[in-house]
Amino acid sequence: MRNSLGIEDKVVVITGASSGIGEATALLLAERGAKVVLGAQGPDRLEALTARIAASGGVAAYLPTDVKRREDVSNLVGLAIERYGKLDVLVNNAGVAPISLLDELRVDDWEEMIDVNLKGVLYGIAAALPVFRRQSFGHLVNVISTAGIQIIPTMAVYAGTKSAVRTITETLRQEAGDKLRVTSVSPGFVRTNLTNSMTNPEVKGQIVERMGKMAIPPAAIARAIAFAIEQPAEVDVNEIVIRPTAQA
Repeated sequence: MRNSLGIEDKVVVITGASSGIGEATALLLAERGAKVVLGAQGPDRLEALTARIAASGGVAAYLPTDVKRREDVSNLVGLAIERYGKLDVLVNNAGVAPISLLDELRVDDWEEMIDVNLKGVLYGIAAALPVFRRQSFGHLVNVISTAGIQIIPTMAVYAGTKSAVRTITETLRQEAGDKLRVTSVSPGFVRTNLTNSMTNPEVKGQIVERMGKMAIPPAAIARAIAFAIEQPAEVDVNEIVIRPTAQA
């Protein structure tokens, strides 16, 4: 018997779903009976994850999605509506972190973080919010980062995008009214492939070393997301910060 806890039969769109936190969230929610609609840039990984969920008795669909393209995000939400007739939850999870000292002037990396981490979330809101308003229900979950809380060198632009998303999330919560729920989830060090997006070898090596010493599994963040989703409709979990016990 599935442990639904308010998740069963919910339709959940997840960006950045092909690995890390997105993949773990897709697996957990599907196991608990949600219909998951998965978006990411890698079609092969998406297809494999969808097949894995189906083989375990779950329900999943996917669409290759680049969150830097508004049309892609709109199409992902559109797939959920077309396939399953509603949208209960959008998890804005896609993110990149090519961090560096500002003196290095890696402007292309700055723009990539703004386009993915900030504009990608806004495109998700733009796609989901009108659907939520028409339905008179819906839940937006933004995966942010503790980088937007504790500021350290090399993370100026990355943390800036995350702080901006935190501000947007809280503003949306206040504007949402009594039918829509809004949650921010801020992970600390998690064992993901986020370091693959890092272009500075020295900084990447430092982060990989720290992750190796203390990082928690993506499933820990997936459980936090599930906790927010599974609450009764009148309960809105606004903010979750989840770090490794060893993280300062």
